[in-house]
Amino acid sequence: MAAGPDAPHLPRLAPIDAYGNGGFRFAGMSHRGSIVCVPGGIWAWPVVRADEIGEAALARVLAAAGDIELFLLGAGRDIWVMPESLRWRFREHRIAVEVAPTGAAVRTWNVLMPEGRRVAAGLIAVE
Repeated sequence: MAAGPDAPHLPRLAPIDAYGNGGFRFAGMSHRGSIVCVPGGIWAWPVVRADEIGEAALARVLAAAGDIELFLLGAGRDIWVMPESLRWRFREHRIAVEVAPTGAAVRTWNVLMPEGRRVAAGLIAVE
C-alpha cells in the first residue's frame, strides 16, 4: 500500500503486534519510524523525540478531535512532561491525554482500541 504524507499506511485501526528496533509491526506490516493512530488509520509520524511534538505534529490528531476521547502518547523510552500549552489544546477539544513510555502506551492501545473506545495514539519509535 502506498504511504505518502496524504495516505495512511493502513486505512483502519489495528492492534500493534510488536515495537522496537526503530519501528512497529501491525496488521501484517512493518513500519520503521514513529506512527500516529487516529480514527482514519495508521500514519507515519515524523517525530523522533518527544520534545519535537508541537502543534504541527498533532495536527492530524486535533483534526479528528470529534472522534477521540483519549490520546495516548508513547514518548519513547522515558517519561515526558507535555507542555501545558499542548495540554490546553487537548482540553479545548475535550480530549484526555495520557503520556507514558512507548511500551506502556502500546499496551494500553492494544486493550482500548479493540474495545471500540474512542482512542488515538502517537507512538515514538524506540530501538
